[in-house]
Amino acid sequence: MIQGLQKLTLLDFPGKVACTVFTGGCNFRCPFCHNASLVLNPRQNPVISQEEIFGFLKKRQGLLDGVCVSGGEPLLQKDIADFLRRVKELDYAVKLDTNGSFLRELKELVRAGLVDYVAMDIKSSPEHYGRLAGIENFDMEPIRESADFLLQGDLPYEFRTTVVRGLHEKADFPAIGRWLRGARRYYLQQFVDSPDLIGQGCQSFNEEEMEEFRQILLKDIPAAELRGQ
Repeated sequence: MIQGLQKLTLLDFPGKVACTVFTGGCNFRCPFCHNASLVLNPRQNPVISQEEIFGFLKKRQGLLDGVCVSGGEPLLQKDIADFLRRVKELDYAVKLDTNGSFLRELKELVRAGLVDYVAMDIKSSPEHYGRLAGIENFDMEPIRESADFLLQGDLPYEFRTTVVRGLHEKADFPAIGRWLRGARRYYLQQFVDSPDLIGQGCQSFNEEEMEEFRQILLKDIPAAELRGQ
């Protein structure tokens, strides 16, 4: 269920000139999510046919290097493997954005060679994860296992945390660092307001505060960087 297409991005897929496909639906309700229409009311949004997507990709062969698949949560899509297989047949690299809650599907796609790069959202420290995901009685185990799968594997990946004033606190970052110690890529992203948020009252931290959080993380994640400033 494809509900958006960004025809060109130089930022989303490291080292690639890419496009981004957005799928509808998500199992999280993160209050700071800026794709609320994709998450809350996917059945009410226009759908882009796969024929249109693949027509576009065929015309862009030789101009684009990769396809980012984002959402929403792409791993909710039952035919995601078939879609990615068709993308790979056109000789595109694939980047998958995921919240990490669908471990089995993630493993299957990676082991089938259908994904070249994974960007996994890290919402917060394990103690506060449910609050950031917008879910009561949140089960952290699939998230932990997905992170371990990436940490211990060979596939290129990144972890990323969108930092939101009022939802994150300084104590979250030592806990994240201990959890993801040694991650090859980790980004702190400054929250950017949007008219399409799920929640209300979300605000960003300033540049000095973001750098303070990064310095905390560097003890355990030397690769920690800031993004979106």
